[in-house]
Amino acid sequence: MTTVEICLSGIESAAAAQDGGAQRIELCENLAEGGMTPSLGMIAQVRQLLRIDIHVLIRPRPGDFDYSQREFQVMKRDIALCKEMGVDGVVIGLLNRDGTVDLERSGELAALARPMGVTFHRAFDVAREPFQALEDLKSLGIERVLTSGQAANAISGLDLLRRLQAHAGDDITLLICGNVNAGNAAQIIAETSASEIHVGPADCSEPVKSKMTYLNQAVYMGSSDQTDEYVISQVSSRRVRAIIEAVS
Repeated sequence: MTTVEICLSGIESAAAAQDGGAQRIELCENLAEGGMTPSLGMIAQVRQLLRIDIHVLIRPRPGDFDYSQREFQVMKRDIALCKEMGVDGVVIGLLNRDGTVDLERSGELAALARPMGVTFHRAFDVAREPFQALEDLKSLGIERVLTSGQAANAISGLDLLRRLQAHAGDDITLLICGNVNAGNAAQIIAETSASEIHVGPADCSEPVKSKMTYLNQAVYMGSSDQTDEYVISQVSSRRVRAIIEAVS
């Protein structure tokens, strides 16, 4: 059976992912910039609500994966708090400036996280040498790596994904991502022998209109190029269910 993980932000999206049949979520915030660590209140409430596994992104800022010592201390603290709240796993990713895996600090975070599961996120996809990076992650005992095969999406990365899957063996799980949806998930699984797929919010969400009756369209809470302050994107249980059915 293929494990379907939904990447999302917000408690309503988390509930919809569970209702749609997902086996796991990756809980984030600030998805427009690749995701950041959600608030403690969000983590606690989602943990209380969901029966399925919750993995939390540990990323203190957008941008590259070369973190300062202060940022690293934030990551350590977030992992410790996730453990206290009963989270099932954390998602980390640290690189050296030369594009290699930061073995020392990744190992420190992985050890701190136990017994929670540990996923290495798409920092892998910008690593210098993917097979060496995979070996490094194996050496740390990290359970899975999130990857699109160092390509813009999984379909474009199929060749490398096949080779990485063969190289991974039973030592580490590839969690395939990159525009995975109901239309292509079965093909990706067939061509890569993947046991887990990661569905991004763009591939399982729908616009939800505000219930506000008074609308002030002259004010923007973020950048002024937003299309509509009174429409949000939220995970759809219907779209999640379609992906589950496609891989069943």
